[in-house]
Amino acid sequence: MKRGTQLKLQQLKIIIITWMLMGFLISVYDHLVLLTSSSLGPSAEYIFMVNVARNVGAGLVGALLGGSFLVFYVNVKYQDKPYGYTIVAVSISFVMVVALVTFLMGLVIVSLRVGNIFTDAAAGAAFKKFLKDTSHFKALIAWSFVVAITQLMLQVNNKFGQGSFWNIIRGKYNTPKEEQRIFMFLDINSSTSIAEKLGDEVYHALLKDFFADITNPILENKGNIYQYVGDEVVIAWKYDEGIENLQCLRCFFDMKLLVQQKKDKYMQRYGLVPSFKAGIHCGRVIAGEVGIIKRDITYSGDVLNTASRILNKCGEFNAEVIASTDLLSGLQIAKEYVSRPLGAIKLRGKEKEVLLHALAPAGKTMHF
Repeated sequence: MKRGTQLKLQQLKIIIITWMLMGFLISVYDHLVLLTSSSLGPSAEYIFMVNVARNVGAGLVGALLGGSFLVFYVNVKYQDKPYGYTIVAVSISFVMVVALVTFLMGLVIVSLRVGNIFTDAAAGAAFKKFLKDTSHFKALIAWSFVVAITQLMLQVNNKFGQGSFWNIIRGKYNTPKEEQRIFMFLDINSSTSIAEKLGDEVYHALLKDFFADITNPILENKGNIYQYVGDEVVIAWKYDEGIENLQCLRCFFDMKLLVQQKKDKYMQRYGLVPSFKAGIHCGRVIAGEVGIIKRDITYSGDVLNTASRILNKCGEFNAEVIASTDLLSGLQIAKEYVSRPLGAIKLRGKEKEVLLHALAPAGKTMHF
């Protein structure tokens, strides 16, 4: 199963659990309201556990239908649209889901209480009475807040990146932590001349398409997008995940393959197919939360500076991807990639030389 799908299923799992819990809390709230001194008390038909089953069941069905719609359709189909499109789509779908859930709950509850609504006139009348109950409007209001908050959390999670928002919520990086990470700095070749040729607005559209297209290969190789800087994207891996199946290297060539597969789209829209280069390095970094008004998790350390400097060497050595010996020493690349030693290079702003290698898929001729 693709990692992007796995992440969406994880989101759906959380929505299902949360909405079922909200159904239970709504039932408890209703029960407490009925027991207050300002209430006439529960009706003869009221049974707490039936009400719990009704609301929890509504949460489950609503999550399976509405949650799936949010995760697999709205936040995919409308990811490039203004947020207003999302609100309209969610609002329409929410009303439809509530109507469907109400209808299904009515079928089950009335049938259990009275009989088959399709053959029994009394059951049919009870079903109509159930549908007219004002409690459904109360449910509509309550669940509208649940859906709105859910969509907000999904949007915020996408804004911060997978897992980062949850790490901020639970305060994982309130105290800075040392971690072993792999970083890839990637940018588009000849970006300045392309920007001059296309103009600012069209060039921005190109970047938007490019960053969107390379996202899936990054996710499939267990990478996380750390940040975008102009035409540059910084990708990070936990060390163990990055070296697993050579994913930190495979990611680059998967991105390259995908862009080539979409070359007709790029040629039609922009008259060119973007090519890119990357520098990769690994080591210890300090991860910590920063910011007051805008909070974020940042990495600091010599590893990032080195990876950025390695990227700058790609043009000098006519290489599309260069990695440090520190990284390659932990990888078994012989079967899938060939490397061209570049020697010990003194990078700009650094005193210590770094051993570098240019990489290419096995079978591709490299010029030494």
